[in-house]
Amino acid sequence: MPDNRYLPSNWQLYGWSRVPVGSVPGRRPWSGSTKRVLGYRGEVDSLFDMLLTEPVAAQPLDDVDAAWTRLRSAAKRFDRQLDRAIAGGFVADRLGFAFLSGYQAALRTLIPDLPEDELVAICVSEQGGVHPSAIRATLARQQGVWLVNGTKSFVIASASASRLVVIASVGTGADGRNRLRATMVDPNAPGVDLTEHPPASFIPEVPHASVRLTDVPVRVLPGDGYADYAKPFRTIEDIHVLAAALGWLTRVARVSDWPSAIRQRLLAALAAVRGLGSDSPSSPGVHIALSGVVDVIDDLLTEVEPLWASVDSTIRSRWERDRRLLAIAGSVRGQRLGAAWSAVGTATG
Repeated sequence: MPDNRYLPSNWQLYGWSRVPVGSVPGRRPWSGSTKRVLGYRGEVDSLFDMLLTEPVAAQPLDDVDAAWTRLRSAAKRFDRQLDRAIAGGFVADRLGFAFLSGYQAALRTLIPDLPEDELVAICVSEQGGVHPSAIRATLARQQGVWLVNGTKSFVIASASASRLVVIASVGTGADGRNRLRATMVDPNAPGVDLTEHPPASFIPEVPHASVRLTDVPVRVLPGDGYADYAKPFRTIEDIHVLAAALGWLTRVARVSDWPSAIRQRLLAALAAVRGLGSDSPSSPGVHIALSGVVDVIDDLLTEVEPLWASVDSTIRSRWERDRRLLAIAGSVRGQRLGAAWSAVGTATG
């Protein structure tokens, strides 16, 4: 039976629980917190009921700032970042803004004390890639101040961001490996230079840029920049963006009057994705389960392909343009899957 010692008196459990972060020593921040547990006796919103019954906002969204305002309004009804990602995806009028919902929720799962009302961007990618050995941006202390220098080649929504999480190197360790730290940067600080890139061929509504940093003062975040930030974020982002995309697809299913059996399966897929947020993103089991869930969703997307003929032409054309977003991390996810099966002592295939 679950241990109820950490739960408020008005929580009731039926076989599982979620407790507030910090209540149990050693609990990782991505374990999440929520007062929406099975059997809770208070007045709360049901995410699934929202997806099935909430009036669908018809007003089109013009840009990232307008989208963020709507996403935040929907998200604030829920405590778990994963649920906020889904709610934001549901109120988004296109997959690109659903992605934005998942991306922002993922960052707040990674760094729980980020302000809820500010757009944030993480800066990892450089000209040589995202592998730790490819990070050339440097972090050094000069006259008591930590300064970052370097260039990040691909930063999402940076033009609207109020904070940048920049991964930088503090040098090479005794083992020859690049030692990384995560830092918090004010994008309006002297020495920060953003260069907007042309719109991408998919989700062009979400801009991206390169960022050059020259002697920029920063706040250094605790922990290892790779093990505690860059590496887990890959999986956290996968889960939250996938959840937000399913929220958006549920919206499409309702607006387009898809069969109730399809809506039911979309909610089932969402339930599976929500379960992935309960464990550490470094868990081999999470990577294996995530790949299984992605397979299920791929099968569902194949099944609903004929139904897109009934969808509004603008929504359909955006989907045809943007759907590759859901496959963009496929090769990396495949590598993680192989490593996960090896970690549990089972060969793939």
